[in-house]
Amino acid sequence: MVDETIPLEKFFIETEAAVKKTDNKWGDDLHYRALFEQTGECVFIIGLDLRCIAANQQALSLLGFEEDELIGMPVGDIMSLDDELGHVTFNDDSSRLYERILKRKDGATLPVEISASIVYNERNEPAYIQSIARDISERKRAEQALKRHSLILSAISDATVRLLRTSNIETKIPEVLESLGRVIGVSCCAIFEVNTFSTKPDVNIQYQWKQQDAADFDLTGAITPFLPSILDTPGGFFSNSAGADGTTRASAPSFAIVPIQGTLGSWGFLGLFDQRDSLSWIQSERDAIQTAANLLGSALQRNRYEETIRLSEMRNRIILNTIPDLLIRIDIEGNILDYSAHPDHPLYLHRDMISGKKLSAIWPQDVVKNIVGSVNANAFEKSHWLEGFRLPNSNVVYESRLHPISAREALILIRDVTEQEKLNELKSDFINRASHELRTPLTSAILMIELIQGGGTPEELQEYWQILTSELNRQKILIDRLLIAGRLESGMMKLEREPLDLIPVLEESIRAVKPIAGKKKVSLQLNAPEENIHILGDKSGLQQVFINLINNAVKFSPEGASVEIDVTQTENDVSVIVSDHGLGIPPEAIPHLFERFYRAKNVTIAEIPGSGIGLYIVKSIVEELGGSISVESALGQGTKFVVSLKRSSPSV
Repeated sequence: MVDETIPLEKFFIETEAAVKKTDNKWGDDLHYRALFEQTGECVFIIGLDLRCIAANQQALSLLGFEEDELIGMPVGDIMSLDDELGHVTFNDDSSRLYERILKRKDGATLPVEISASIVYNERNEPAYIQSIARDISERKRAEQALKRHSLILSAISDATVRLLRTSNIETKIPEVLESLGRVIGVSCCAIFEVNTFSTKPDVNIQYQWKQQDAADFDLTGAITPFLPSILDTPGGFFSNSAGADGTTRASAPSFAIVPIQGTLGSWGFLGLFDQRDSLSWIQSERDAIQTAANLLGSALQRNRYEETIRLSEMRNRIILNTIPDLLIRIDIEGNILDYSAHPDHPLYLHRDMISGKKLSAIWPQDVVKNIVGSVNANAFEKSHWLEGFRLPNSNVVYESRLHPISAREALILIRDVTEQEKLNELKSDFINRASHELRTPLTSAILMIELIQGGGTPEELQEYWQILTSELNRQKILIDRLLIAGRLESGMMKLEREPLDLIPVLEESIRAVKPIAGKKKVSLQLNAPEENIHILGDKSGLQQVFINLINNAVKFSPEGASVEIDVTQTENDVSVIVSDHGLGIPPEAIPHLFERFYRAKNVTIAEIPGSGIGLYIVKSIVEELGGSISVESALGQGTKFVVSLKRSSPSV
């Protein structure tokens, strides 16, 4: 037999005549029959009367028929024959391929590509029609996906133009969401943020669009149950649609969530919701949706940038109006172009008195030269700092910073650094004292070690060990104070306010200081009510406070004196008064007493050891616990420190 591929519709015109001329039956050629069964294509053998004669196993499996069910069935029952159901394409050898619809036994349909050939017998007469069908369902789905993808990209392109051309993104984003929602075919589109800083993450809807029939759709309620999965999804794309995990969520709306990314990080999420159908996404659609999300991220970022610029301009205006420093803009000739200063600044002058004048007309010429710097004599080229200068007849210390704006303009900032200079002096003094305080016990400790190594009587060795222990403890106390001061300064020292009995804290603090007091024969007296005194505080922190205060009272008391610790209480507060009868504090020193590194002059003159940070630690701890501390003193009569703390009920 021979076959020839001809247009199928042309053959149908000649079918009636041809069927009368042939008596050839299918299956005479056994070799051809074997090839027919073994081929991987779906092959149908159709009689000239357009009824099925045979079909190979591939075709039977595709349609779901048994062979005896298919034989004799009209072709029109399993295959569409009108051209409106498909279109014609051409391959390289110009043979014609047709797209048709096959109908399965269960009623389902699927698109196929058909090539039909008439097989002739030895007399060159038409014997039967051989039709080869290829399932093109995947190709059709790909074409539909491509069309859908093109529509989405078109919507994204249109949205890009609209967002770039508008100056009011707030009104355009809902329009973009509507375009995106309609082209994808969902009920709702929304942009939302997830607040992950609260105890329980919550959803904040920023923009949304809904179909009219979805006006009552609860976006937040749909998203909230899935928040952990949304936040933890690798790659960012999350969908609860059917097939995502092998289950169907018929009772819940389907949705897909993608992160909105910008160059500075995430701006939230884009959500696509459908109350009616389950959404499923192929990779190209996911990419398109992510592109839309990135576009929205860029638009939101641009909006954020513009808002940041507006806020920055407003902030700069506020800063210029409130900054305590003196700002002067000058040109290369030294003319004052602009001026801004807080009225409290020591160098403040009314704008009318300074604008348009030369800087050298207000300040001495040598000061102006030092402020500008020799490197900027002919053009403003480099920033220049001048530290620690004074103006005539003034004790105020200033520093200046010159920053070039251009070669001919510069901005000068003048700052009052008097307090900083004082602090630097205190720090230097503290370093010297701390070095001395650390070196003295260390020297004594080394000496005691040498004496112990040299040997001696048991009594001498015991004395050496006691001195060594005492000196090392003295060094440890100073180091502990330095560490506590550092933790307080950095905010790393956390105190817990909780109800506690004050009396045991005071008793432990007194016991800690007793060995030092015993050496000076100073008595420690605690005067407190017999009942428990309950306060809000931190036991460890309060021990630091009272050990410092009692130790200072002993240190500044003469030998044989007494130190009283009195406890009084009111309805809301408890006061602890630590009193001594020692040197007293000069009146001018009292305002600075709780500053870091500060020591009164009379203490320094008397060569009483100390670091100058103990009272700073005391005040910091007391205030951290919500209390207060005050001091009363008279030279030569003694000093009284009063610590006030909040009362607490025993049942709290």
